[in-house]
Amino acid sequence: MRYNYSMKQLAIIGATASGKSDLAIKVAKKLDAYILSIDSLSIYKEIDIVSAKPSKEELKEIKHFGIDVLYPDAYFSVDIFIDIYKKSVQKCQKDSKNLVIVGGTSFYLKSLLQGLSPLPKIDAEVIKKVDADMQDLAKTYELLYAIDKEYMQNIAKNDRYRIEKAALIYEASKIAPSEYFKLNPPKPIIKDLDIYNILTDRNILRNRIQKRTQKMLEMGLLDEVCYLEQKYTRAPNAMKSIGIVEVLEYLDGKVSIDEMLENISTHTAQLAKRQETFNKTQFENIHSNKLDALEELLT
Repeated sequence: MRYNYSMKQLAIIGATASGKSDLAIKVAKKLDAYILSIDSLSIYKEIDIVSAKPSKEELKEIKHFGIDVLYPDAYFSVDIFIDIYKKSVQKCQKDSKNLVIVGGTSFYLKSLLQGLSPLPKIDAEVIKKVDADMQDLAKTYELLYAIDKEYMQNIAKNDRYRIEKAALIYEASKIAPSEYFKLNPPKPIIKDLDIYNILTDRNILRNRIQKRTQKMLEMGLLDEVCYLEQKYTRAPNAMKSIGIVEVLEYLDGKVSIDEMLENISTHTAQLAKRQETFNKTQFENIHSNKLDALEELLT
C-alpha cells in the first residue's frame, strides 16, 4: 500500500543514561512523531526495570515501536528489527506522522543505513532438506565450514539461527554464503538521516548510572530477575544482559547487594564507553553535542 505523506525522520543516539529517551519524547511532541526504540533489551516483554523502558504513561502518550515485541526466550536479530522499522514507517505514513528513532543499540541504526543483502528464493524442498540437516547441528556446521571457511569461522558452533541461515542460502543458491553476499551486496534502507549524538561528561554519566542503578533496585529489580529466571531459566541470550547477570550472582550468594549494585554500575559504565566509541566512529552526517544544546536545537 502506498501513501502520499512525506515522512520526516531523525535519530537520537548516545550512551546509556545520557537522556536520550526524555529528549526523544520532547522532540516527538514537537514534530508530531511516533518513536522507534533501538534498544536490545526493550524489545522484550517483561524485562522492564532492567531495560529502563519508558514509563507506561510515556508509552501511552506517544506511540512507540520496538518495545514489548518479543518474549525473552524468543530469537531476535537485526532482520527482525528492520521489519519493525518498515512497519513503523508504514504506520507513520498512514497516520501522517513523523518518526524519531532513539536508543543505545546503535548497531541497529547502522544496519538501517547499510541495509541487508536480499536472500535467495527458498522453496519448500530447500526448507525440508535444511530442517532435516539441522537435526545434527554439529555435522551441518562442519559441512558448511568445509564449503565456506571464510563465512563459517565467524559463526559459533552452537549458533543454530546463523548456521540454519547459512544452510538455507547454500541450498537455495548452490554457492557458498560468502560468495553469495559478494554477488548480492546490501542496499541501504535509509539513505539520508540526521543523527544527533548526545555527549556527556564521563563523571556526570557515571553518577547518573549509579543513581539509576539504585532506582532500579527500589523499583523491584530483584523481584523482576527472580520472575524472569523462574519463567525463562538462564538460557536465553536476554538473561545474559547487564543488570540480570549481576543480580543472579547476588542470588547465588557470590556477592553482597552492595557489590551487586557496584558491579551493575561498573559494567553499565563500560557499556557506555563502548557505545560512545561506536557512535563517534561508525556514522557520517552526525551532530554531536551536549544534551542541553541538542534540546535547544531540536525543541
